[in-house]
Amino acid sequence: MFKTLSLLSVFTIFGFFFNDIYMNQNNLIPTTFVSSENVSEDQNPLLQPWSGNYGGYPAFDKVKIKDFLPAFEVAMKEGLNEIEKIANNPAPPTFENTMLELEKSGHSISRLIAIYGVWSSTMNSDEFQNVETIIEPKLSEYSDKIAQNSKLFKRIEKIYNSEEYKTLSLEAQRLTYLKYSGLVRNGARLNETDKAKLSNYNQALAALYTKFSQNLLSDENDKIVVIENKTDLKGLSKDLVDAAASAGVGVNKGKWVINNTRSSVDPFLTYAENRDLREKVWRMFISRGDNGDKNDNNSTIVEILKIRALRAKLLGFKTHADWRLDNSMAKTPENAMKLMMDVWKPAILKVKEEVADMQAIADKEGNNIKIEPWDYRYYAEKVRLAKYDLDQNQVKEYLQLDKLKEGMFWVAGQIFNMSFSKLENIPVYHPDVEVWEVKNKLTGKHIGLWYFDPYARAGKRSGAWMNAFRDQERVSGDIPTIVSNNANFVKGRPGEPVLISWDDASTLFHEFGHALHGLSSRVIYPTLSGTNVFTDYVEFPSQLLEYWLSTPEVLQNYALHYKTGNPIPEELVKKIHAASTFNEGFATTEYLSSALIDMKLHLAEVPTTDPDKFEKETLESLGMPKEIVMRHRTPQFGHIFSSDQYSAGYYSYLWADVLTADAYQAFIEGKGPYDESVAKSLTDNVFSVGNTIDPADGYKQFRGREPKTEALMKKRGLN
Repeated sequence: MFKTLSLLSVFTIFGFFFNDIYMNQNNLIPTTFVSSENVSEDQNPLLQPWSGNYGGYPAFDKVKIKDFLPAFEVAMKEGLNEIEKIANNPAPPTFENTMLELEKSGHSISRLIAIYGVWSSTMNSDEFQNVETIIEPKLSEYSDKIAQNSKLFKRIEKIYNSEEYKTLSLEAQRLTYLKYSGLVRNGARLNETDKAKLSNYNQALAALYTKFSQNLLSDENDKIVVIENKTDLKGLSKDLVDAAASAGVGVNKGKWVINNTRSSVDPFLTYAENRDLREKVWRMFISRGDNGDKNDNNSTIVEILKIRALRAKLLGFKTHADWRLDNSMAKTPENAMKLMMDVWKPAILKVKEEVADMQAIADKEGNNIKIEPWDYRYYAEKVRLAKYDLDQNQVKEYLQLDKLKEGMFWVAGQIFNMSFSKLENIPVYHPDVEVWEVKNKLTGKHIGLWYFDPYARAGKRSGAWMNAFRDQERVSGDIPTIVSNNANFVKGRPGEPVLISWDDASTLFHEFGHALHGLSSRVIYPTLSGTNVFTDYVEFPSQLLEYWLSTPEVLQNYALHYKTGNPIPEELVKKIHAASTFNEGFATTEYLSSALIDMKLHLAEVPTTDPDKFEKETLESLGMPKEIVMRHRTPQFGHIFSSDQYSAGYYSYLWADVLTADAYQAFIEGKGPYDESVAKSLTDNVFSVGNTIDPADGYKQFRGREPKTEALMKKRGLN
């Protein structure tokens, strides 16, 4: 998953880019900073340039929460002074004295936001939430001051319309165009009254985004299911029982605990025989943010939708969806809706087949039940075993987290010529975090650093994501990137290998694909670097990497039994491939229902005042199967309500998957998954170019044509 700060549309324009795959925002708008202990600028570690080898790295070991507020005060002042100096330059505007200077600015706040984002998404606490409450609206105000600087916009506009523009390199032209068009989209042409109104909207949204995120995090941290009797865990494998026991020790609530996160809930729903407990766990999970208490998100959503609609109209767009997709591959909501509906119809037909198979097993067992949402994963696993003789618990025994990580590194070496070496003396923000140096395995040149934070813990947001602490660029020297992958795998007992499911292994490769996208970047300007691309394109490289998990080379060398060390048997691999499209009706419908609700919420010119009612009535009109619930119900839909990044954009995963399925066919049509010439073309035209070219052009250069949807439908078993 890929996600960013709400103000990132402006930060991206000016090169202050922070890629966080699960960020959050705020709930109050104070008028001034609240100082904690006074720390001088020279002493505040959050304001110091990153030192050390590899182009420097964050001093995570020196971070203190009390230092964030004074650091932001200094960094924002410095950043605005840099912008004012560029905007008020008496010399006529040129690419060098305006665009290039913008690319060189903002280093202090960029470094600070990178560290702040780590604490927000992985080290969150009550103390830090107080910081967020103050900082987020201030960051929004800061970005608006840049986006609404009339003198700066006029300089950029003159360059964009100048003769000089025609003589610039294609990359410099792309940079100028994106900054100019980005400013226009963000209100640069508004009058002063409307600019002030827009800034108020943005600050209010920043507050609401964090309120939403903090409410969700509270429900995920505080609501659990405690299991007193081990007999109630019947059906769960030993590693899952051990994980529940470890969670119980952590909260001291009982012998076994199911946490309110997907990594804990999904395995329980898949294997637990106790139907009443499955329902209890399911209801806990799908009710996050929707319990009518202090953490209920419905009123927050209403305010977000209302302000987004007002902002879109102020900016000259019919709806928020029209504004968001104006800067995307899809271009219009209608294009995105057409793709979704083309897939939706065959997906729900597939669900009917899946439910019939499950109901037949339940009837045969004499359980006298109708399949309900808390039964779906449980009986789907029984169908999988009956149809394909495929036991996911058996597969899991071959999926050791550490071995799969080695497999990812091997794939990166084969496709992207990268090597990974673990570093022991780099400061980290939590003992779980590992740091690896990435080099070009052919030349030995340093490429970047890769941080890996694999395990769930209190204060860490659920899900999996990638972010960049620093983007690759060549404006201020040859600056290497620093990226991270973050997950929420459940730790078992000390000293035992962490075993993960096939789905979790796919997610592991997916997020590593985001990291490789950032690590592959070879551009000049930081604004255009790495993953700084359209939302409906950024998921393409990550989803593509999932394919390499199932290649024989990876499975035979890295899918090793956790006890014997033997590779996964060929017979079991054949079963995995045979069942590759199994349950795709469920997976596609679960995802698409969320994407459709997202789009319909943001296409409404008059926003809903009752999100739960809107969700229920819209799903009924779509023919949503009653046995399935949305992957992300509206009150917990962090993708679209913790920032703007995926709002009216959750369709992006499907849009990118069209490219993904079609792109992998290029390897199959060649010499196979490790075809060197296809891999080089993929690197040259997709992974390394960032946003220096239009993504549609980059894809056509790679594939030699426009993408086709046939491979997607075949991949999902919907053709």
